[in-house]
Amino acid sequence: MVQLTSKQRAYLKGLAMKEEAILQLGKTGVTPEFTASLDEALAARELVKIGVQRTFAEEQDLHEAAETLAERTKSCVVQTIGRKIVFYRPGDEKHRRIELPRAKKTSGTF
Repeated sequence: MVQLTSKQRAYLKGLAMKEEAILQLGKTGVTPEFTASLDEALAARELVKIGVQRTFAEEQDLHEAAETLAERTKSCVVQTIGRKIVFYRPGDEKHRRIELPRAKKTSGTF
């Protein structure tokens, strides 16, 4: 699973604002087929926004579903807002599309 700094997460949220949801999570929930579709989308795009239909269960289940999908696709949940979930998984070095801001190195001395 990817660890993001708050600065990197904010950067990805900004990118995601301009994106449309490309997958819809519905009443069938987190199926192996949906997980495979998300995995393919992450491989192609790195940053994926999904919409959650009203037929999906309660909001509590939404966060649980997001974490389950992130775990299964080895990605991270960038944001869950309303009925949208944003996932991020970096591509390999050669095919990386999104360049994240670098994490600051903290020194142990004051």
